[in-house]
Amino acid sequence: FKYIADGKQNVIRVYLRYDDEGKHLIKGLVRRSSPGLRVYAPKDKLPRVRSGMGLAIISTSKGLMTDREARKNKLGGEVVCYLW
Repeated sequence: FKYIADGKQNVIRVYLRYDDEGKHLIKGLVRRSSPGLRVYAPKDKLPRVRSGMGLAIISTSKGLMTDREARKNKLGGEVVCYLW
């Protein structure tokens, strides 16, 4: 993913990866937080997606990062989406 600041409304762009046969490697993407229902997780209760085979994008006070990076930095935040 890439965070794009455009001066108006920032964008999170997710780039899909493909294998040698042209099949996509990301099988699922679920948006967890929405403007009407924000989902937050403290540092000790960050979600594990598909038993660690997937990843969660977390919006922390230090910026966007994966759940693994947030655990390493001991940060909690808003759970943006799940990828697997």
